[in-house]
This record gives sequence, structure tokens and C-alpha cells, in this order.
Amino acid sequence: MSFPKKGATQIAALANGMIDPLLAKRAGINTALLGSWDAIVGEDFADCTRPEKIAWPRREHTADGGGYAPGLLTIACEGARALFLSHAQGELIQRINGFFGFHAVSQIRIVQKPVSQAFRHPRKPPPLKGEAARRLETMMEGIESDQLRRAIERLGTAVLQKRKGR
Repeated sequence: MSFPKKGATQIAALANGMIDPLLAKRAGINTALLGSWDAIVGEDFADCTRPEKIAWPRREHTADGGGYAPGLLTIACEGARALFLSHAQGELIQRINGFFGFHAVSQIRIVQKPVSQAFRHPRKPPPLKGEAARRLETMMEGIESDQLRRAIERLGTAVLQKRKGR
């Protein structure tokens, strides 16, 4: 196991450092919430929900600076699953507040809209022939794990495939 060099920063930390202020300003959420959303909502709602924004109430300008008030979380949910999500609101609010470590959300607003993007699987490349197939087979000699072998075969086929126009 290698350790990062002194003074080195992970790319994720840099990206989150740049994105978090924008998300906080525009939507009141952060990348930690987005990244942990599937674990927070559980497998029942992970594929059909997405946190949209947290609306924080305005502070009252009093002599003591006003008190803290929890926000309203807007969640996008697909179709009929919104009904089931509305029944689980109490538990979900507890999970979200547990994630934040304080009473961050007091209400949830559910908006019905598409959440998942249709993922189009790329077309599988045709199998290698001739010298390219023999070269790939030679490269994979000694790999015992079937799963690793299939993954390397897919990668090798895509890399060694002759491109049109070459």
C-alpha cells in the first residue's frame, strides 16, 4: 500500500473543494450528501430519487443574531414511487439528520420528475482475428481469475481493434 506524498492532495478533495461552494450557494447541499445519497435512502429509493436542494429559512435579525432553523429538502422522485417515499418521510428525515449530525432538515418536498438517465451501453466490439487475437491471448497467459481474464479480454479487444481510417 502506498501513501500519498507529503503535501499531495487527492483529486476528489480538490474537486469537492471547488464544487461544494457552488452547490451550497445554488442548492444548499454538498457533494458528501450527493455521494452518500444511496446509503442514506437505502436500496428501496436509491434508483428513483435524487436530492435537489435544501431551502434554509431566513434568519430573523434580532439582537442575539437569530436562531438556527432546519431546512426544507426537495427530492426528485420518479413516478408512483413518490407515494411510497411520502410514507417513509419520517424515517428519511431521521437518516438525513443523522448523516449531517444535527437537525438539518425538518420537512421534505417531493417533486415527481425523471431521475435516472437512460444509459446506453456501447456496442460490443467484434472479436479479434489473426495476429491481434494471438497477441491478446499471449498477454493473458497466467491470469487465473476468470473475472479478471474477461475484463482484460474486453479491454484488450477494444484497444487492439483496428480503427476505421487507420
